[in-house]
Parts: sequence; C-alpha cells; structure tokens
Amino acid sequence: MKLQTPLSVEWLATFLDAKLIGNAAQLATGINEIHKVVPGDISFVDVEKYFDKCLHSAATIILINKEVACPEGKTLLVCADPFSAYIQLVKQFAPFQKLYTPISETAIIGEGTHLQPGVVVGNNVRIGSHCLIHPNVTIYDNTIIGDYVIIQANTVIGGDAFYFKTRSGKDLKFEKMESCGRVIIEDHVEIGASCTIDKGVSGDTIIGAGSKLDNQIHIGHGVVIGKNVLIAAQVGVAGKTIIEDDVILWGQVGVNKDLTIGKGAVVNGQSGVTVSIAGGKTYFGTPAIDAKEKLKEMAWVRRIPEMWEKLTK
Repeated sequence: MKLQTPLSVEWLATFLDAKLIGNAAQLATGINEIHKVVPGDISFVDVEKYFDKCLHSAATIILINKEVACPEGKTLLVCADPFSAYIQLVKQFAPFQKLYTPISETAIIGEGTHLQPGVVVGNNVRIGSHCLIHPNVTIYDNTIIGDYVIIQANTVIGGDAFYFKTRSGKDLKFEKMESCGRVIIEDHVEIGASCTIDKGVSGDTIIGAGSKLDNQIHIGHGVVIGKNVLIAAQVGVAGKTIIEDDVILWGQVGVNKDLTIGKGAVVNGQSGVTVSIAGGKTYFGTPAIDAKEKLKEMAWVRRIPEMWEKLTK
C-alpha cells in the first residue's frame, strides 16, 4: 500500500513507541509485507530466522523486535511486537470506511456500465465502461475493474485476506492481519456466480485481461492471474500464487500458496497443485504430475490385485 503522504521515521518511532536505529532522515512511502516490498516501504519481522531476509530486502524501514546491526541505508524501529505495530499503522492509514448507501458516492462508474438490483459498490471503487454487474454482487472498497467486464450474481470482490498470526498463551489465539491491498480486474474478464476474490494483504490481487472464471471459485489474497486464463468451477487458489498467461485449471483443482503455474499449463480436474509447475504441459493427480505419467501410474495400481494374486499362488 502506498501512503498518501510520506512519513518521517522520527514520527513513526514516536507513534509506535519504538527505538530508532540507523538512518534518521528516511521517509516512508508505503506499507508492505515482506514479499511485496519496494524501496521506501515499511515492513516487519518478528521471527529471528527471517531477520536476514527482511534486513536485506528492498524494505527501507523495518519493524523488528531485537536490536541488531542496521544495514547501510536502512532504518530499524525496534519494538516489543512488530506485528501489532504493523497493524497499528494499517489501521491508522487504511481505516475501515463505513458505507451508508448501496453505491458509494466516491465510486466512479464508466459509460455504458449497468448494475443490476442489489449490487453494492464500496468506497473509491472504479468500474470501467460497458460492464455488466449482476444482482447481489458486492464490490469492496478500492477495487479497480476494467472495461467490458461481466460479473455474475452473488460474487464478492475484495474481501479480507485469510491471514492470521498464531498467538500462544493468550485468550486471542489467532490475531487478524488487517488487509490494505486491492483487487484489480482487467478488461474483458468474466467472473461466474458465487465466486470470492480476496484483496491483497498489502498489495494487489490481479485478474488479467481476457480471463474467464466459472462459478464458485475462490481466489486468495495477493494471487496474480495472467491474461486469457480459464478456470472451471470450484477451483481454489491459495494466497500469493502466480498463474501465468493461457493457463487452464479444470474443475475442483486445488492450488497451494506461494507457487507459480507456468504459461500454458493445463491442470486436469480434481488435481492438487502442491509445488510450482512448468508451463506448456498437462498435469493430473495429487500432487499434480505430468498427466501421461499419472495415467501410467494408475494403470499399474489397478494391476496390483492381479499381480498379488499371482505372487501368492
């Protein structure tokens, strides 16, 4: 998330009651989780085995719970609970905005776009031209939708990320990671009925131009879907996955988090993608492997009773 106005690290240290180490003249221009950071961003780390990764990332200002050597050009803000400090910043600069009318007065809706009855459009939403939004679709704040987009009934765009920190020894076991990202839907996308597309925790969930989603699909936070991707019903894609152009996911495919599906890959129905897979091939099974190899494996498995009977005679 980009900040509307840069923040001095001295102001941040005071606001968060943190000890400042390193460059005291920095200005923060964004808030991001570690895999999305760019120069100028604030990020956080509270687990020692990830210190090095965060300290040497693109983040300029790092919330951390231990005094360590500060890399050149960076600023550390040392506090007892970096996760809670990060959430404090998100709530301060991306607070929840109440909606009092079905269509926010701050929403921008393009020429020729039609909204059927029951559609809810949140604050600062932008919808392009010649779109068709069917009944009871809910579009959360800050969503951006391109031109010639069709969204079928009861779909929800921009819900919060499913992201929690596990706390031990507290009544509140799971602490919510507040979301400040967006959903971006590019031109000529079609989204079926009763789909759910979560916004990014701090960055964007993106559906690329020309992609088509069937009914009852879930797209997790921060997922990036390329152009002309086809996704059949009941597919679930976990957070921060990258699906490159021209991929096809057939019905009930499950995709794990933090992986990449290469350009032009086809994943057959009811498969489970557990690791990154290369493009240009067809996959099947759980874990998904080359479909031809999986069919050979299944053929051998079917022969096990026959082979066992021969061996035991």
